[in-house]
Amino acid sequence: MNTLAAAATQTHGFLSPTGVEIAFLLVGLATFGAAIVTVTTRQLVHAALWLVVTLGGLAVEYLLLTAEFIAWVQVLIYVGSVVVLLLFGLMLTRAPIGRSPDADSGNRWAALTVAVAAAAALVWVVVDAFRTTWVDLDGAAQGTTAVTGSILFQHWVLPFEALSVLLLAALVGAIVLSRKSDRTANTAKTATTARTREGNR
Repeated sequence: MNTLAAAATQTHGFLSPTGVEIAFLLVGLATFGAAIVTVTTRQLVHAALWLVVTLGGLAVEYLLLTAEFIAWVQVLIYVGSVVVLLLFGLMLTRAPIGRSPDADSGNRWAALTVAVAAAAALVWVVVDAFRTTWVDLDGAAQGTTAVTGSILFQHWVLPFEALSVLLLAALVGAIVLSRKSDRTANTAKTATTARTREGNR
């Protein structure tokens, strides 16, 4: 039995991917495509919905990497909170539902340059940080709820709380913007009513 397992392990290589690896690649391509549509569409609501697909694809990727805790955090916080908050902000600010020419600032090449530079910097930082890191295969599985929760609440409590404050600040900002829009609309309506009354006189 051990000989068969060793032989199966040796025959597995880059040119013979497993089903999980194929699924990981396909989901990654779908997620990348959804991310491209998110930043290129001119409809804000559609962009938010495609963002749901993108974040959901990342959650599936985490599941395929056996990091179920990170996957459910991705679903609960980002898909269930950030996107809902974004849609709530669009609703409060009365953003246009259809195609909006104002959604394209004309700086696509500058944005693409910044995105590529940020991606290259992120890849370089991750590769440099984990270049000499070895995973203990005999220890606790990395990415599980016990391991990730222990690390999160021991070493990353402040960033975790800062994220909640950021979400609260975004919600308060959306409410402030909506109140300013209401005041502007009321002022314009009052001015129009006054002009109408003067014209009737």
